[in-house]
Amino acid sequence: MTPSARVQAAIELLDAIMASARDGGPAADTLIARYFKERRYAGSRDRRAVRDHVYDAVRRVAERPESGRAAMVGLARERAELAALFDGSAHGPAPIAHSEAGAPAGVVPGWIEPLLAAPVERDALLGRAPVDLRVNRLKGAPDRVAQHYPDAVRIAGLPDALRLPEGAPVEQSDPWKWGQVEVQDAGSQLISAACAAAPGMTVIDLCAGAGGKTLALAAAMGGKGVLIAADTIRSRLARLDPRADRAGATFIETLLLDQGHEAGALESLKGRADVVLVDAPCSGTGTWRRNPEARWRLTPARLDRLAAEQARILDFAAPLLAPGGALIYAVCALTDREGRDQVRAFLERHDGWTVERIEAAMGRAHGDGLLLTPGHDGTDGFYFARLRRTA
Repeated sequence: MTPSARVQAAIELLDAIMASARDGGPAADTLIARYFKERRYAGSRDRRAVRDHVYDAVRRVAERPESGRAAMVGLARERAELAALFDGSAHGPAPIAHSEAGAPAGVVPGWIEPLLAAPVERDALLGRAPVDLRVNRLKGAPDRVAQHYPDAVRIAGLPDALRLPEGAPVEQSDPWKWGQVEVQDAGSQLISAACAAAPGMTVIDLCAGAGGKTLALAAAMGGKGVLIAADTIRSRLARLDPRADRAGATFIETLLLDQGHEAGALESLKGRADVVLVDAPCSGTGTWRRNPEARWRLTPARLDRLAAEQARILDFAAPLLAPGGALIYAVCALTDREGRDQVRAFLERHDGWTVERIEAAMGRAHGDGLLLTPGHDGTDGFYFARLRRTA
């Protein structure tokens, strides 16, 4: 591919990403992989260059632009070398007209900025994320595993965490092959640690997804006790089994729930759990540095639906706890509607609960929980709180 053809390919991909964001379709990474699967002639340098163009354009624009060309023209207006590739060649984009300004730059969609729990951390919120690993104590000790990663740094307050540079080839390392490490953001690890799971407990990960936090809970439990990973999406839950086998966490039980009818399926667990983790579906505003096109997917109506769903999940999670049990509520979101306000509303609806302070080496107290942000803590953005059932 010529340099101009790479820019045109990025424009085509941006159009597909925008349409997918509007219609709730696949993520950008999936669309990029599909695009090049159908274009075997593109070499590794072509793929890398096109991908860089796409993500540079996506990171630059907060509001979903009118077109892929508008997104790339906006970027080209800031980069003379890129503007020169709009040359009208056979496979390249048409020249940029004098009146063609392109999409404006921005970090946060204007409608959501007033809803955020912390001021916008412009560079950090959309910066490149490092690779965080969690050492799996079911198979290895942190000090010994760390010897395989000479570039790793330790993270204060998280003894099992290792941080590698962005793009580190983790899956080629021996500890990964042996099941000694999992890729897991440090903030996510902190939430798992806040559950204080221990051997012999009954623990429920109620929105388990592919099981990243479930596996952390399994390691904390030393493989002993009852650990249930529940979710309403079969394809996500199915990804946990091979991960659990690799991690040596074969005692995990999975439970597929029918959305809207979860309480019935959980009836036998009422009053039995020592810990319930609700890592609720959310806006994902805390993960924009990993998924910058997610800004183009979020709408006020979608945020309303998510907030309602979070409250509903908390309501059927609460009866699962035994007296003295801990309910940990978490979202990878930075809006107060999904975090601080959601916890306050739960406490207003339910008697017999107290807030338990979380001691951590990172994060800021916010409402009844902790707020983590990329700029302040170097993690993805999270809000989480621990509630104790007193009756």
